[in-house]
Parts: sequence; structure tokens; C-alpha cells
Amino acid sequence: MAVSTEKFLQYLEREKRYSAHTLISYRNDLQQFSEYFLSQYELEGLESVKAPMVRSWLSEAMQQGMARTSINRKLSSLKSFFRFAITHGLAKENPMEKVGSVKKNKVLPVFVKEEEMSRLLDHSGFDAGFSGMRDHLILELFYTTGMRLSELCGLQHQDFDAAKNLIKVTGKRAKQRIIPVIPAVADHYRDYCREKEKTFGAMAEAHIFVTDRGKKIYSKYVYRLVNKYLSGVTTRSRRSPHVLRHTFATHMLDRGADLNAIKEILGHANLSATQVYTHNSIEKIKNVYKQAHPKA
Repeated sequence: MAVSTEKFLQYLEREKRYSAHTLISYRNDLQQFSEYFLSQYELEGLESVKAPMVRSWLSEAMQQGMARTSINRKLSSLKSFFRFAITHGLAKENPMEKVGSVKKNKVLPVFVKEEEMSRLLDHSGFDAGFSGMRDHLILELFYTTGMRLSELCGLQHQDFDAAKNLIKVTGKRAKQRIIPVIPAVADHYRDYCREKEKTFGAMAEAHIFVTDRGKKIYSKYVYRLVNKYLSGVTTRSRRSPHVLRHTFATHMLDRGADLNAIKEILGHANLSATQVYTHNSIEKIKNVYKQAHPKA
């Protein structure tokens, strides 16, 4: 890749403190753009790209059936690159000022019903001992705090204040926030810690959640775990940790929680990201209205 692109990626890593996962996404997006502009216009770097060239890529991506969210994410990567390039004198003009985003189809967040979550967390289908206690606590934390998958995997014992029923979470761009924890979950955490120490001894991993072999837990491991348990209580095709995050926010809103409070707990930068959950509540109201009103 061109020198300016590498400088941009270094800036994102050192100055913006983006995560490794985010950096990989930016690198892949810019690499794909570079390959396209090289093959179509024989451009060696992104600095000389013009707006019509970006539109030609956009048209081709739409024809190939690329998801609109993916297209907009890639365009966002290119916009960020050119903002950096202009600021640092690496490009003379910003073609992205003349390129708009693709209008996205409205997709409501997928969530699990309250009775399904109760059936999941209250039943006795968890294995006895360490693994069952760990799995149960993971599901509880996702559902009662709305934290992200990466945030849960990064939790350390020093982050969980069971005495005050609080947990410190490190989110995107290393921003930290404090989330209240239900007393019962704090009790389950204490029980889990005792079982973890009994299983792995004093040399147990500092991170809260570990695999059956005592190593720090990782994203795919948790994803498979959540998918397995949700498949037992819901027929929804999507059964991921993020669905539990959606479920937390939707159920909180249905029970009358303040939207700004939900925003702070979820760690959203803007209220608009949280407002998407109001649509689910409106749909619930519509269904109740249709079932209850004699003229509906």
C-alpha cells in the first residue's frame, strides 16, 4: 500500500487508539479500494482518486449485491482517509465531499422475548461446576448490562466491584464506563470466583472469564457459547451476543427506562444510536392495540 495509507493507519493506531479489530477493517477496506483504482485507473495510491472514480466503485458494488451497510462502512473508511490526507498535506482535494452514502434499509434490532430469557436463565440446564457457572454468568452479564462481546472478553477481576454492585467496562477507543449490576448477579460472580480458584488455583488468569483450560476467553468461544444456549429457547436465526445487547436495551425501554440512561449504559456516543430501540417498543404497542381494541 502507498506510504500515505500506512501513515493513516499508524495515526489511527497511535493517536486515535483504535482497536486491532478496527484497524484490520480499515486496512482491508483501503486495500480493496487501492486494488480497484489500480486495476481500473492505474492509480498507485489513493491520493489522486477523483469523485467519479469512487462513484464507479459504488455502482459496481451495488450491482454485485454488496450490503448497503458494508458499502457505507467502506465509504466511511475512505472519507476518514481523505480527511487525514488533506489535514496532513498528502492530498490536494477531497473527492468524498461529492460522494454521498447509500440509503440504508431500515432493519429493527433482533431481540429475545422476556419469557424466553427467563426460561434460559432460570432453568437448571447448565452443567454443574466451573463451566456451567461461567456460562450462566456470561449470559447474565450480557442480558443485565448490555455490554459488547469485546468488552466482556476484556473484563478483569479488578473491574468488578461486587460489594458496590458495579462493573467497569472498557469500550470502543478505550473509553471506560461504570455499569450497575443486579445484586443477584454480583452473588453469582462471587460463587463463580470461588469455583474458578478451586478449579485453577492461585495462578488463575486475571481476566474474569476463561476457557475450560483456564486460558483467557476469546470472541469465537463466547459466540458459540451464546448461540448454543439461545438455540434452546428461541427460533430466531440470529443468536449472538449482540442480540442479547439488543434484548437488554429493548426490555429496559419496554419497562419504562429513560433513553438517555440506556445510552450511557450501552456506551453509545450519540443518542441516535440508542433511538433505534424505540421502534421495537412502538411495534409492541401496535400489536397490543390490534389485539385489544374492538375496532382494530
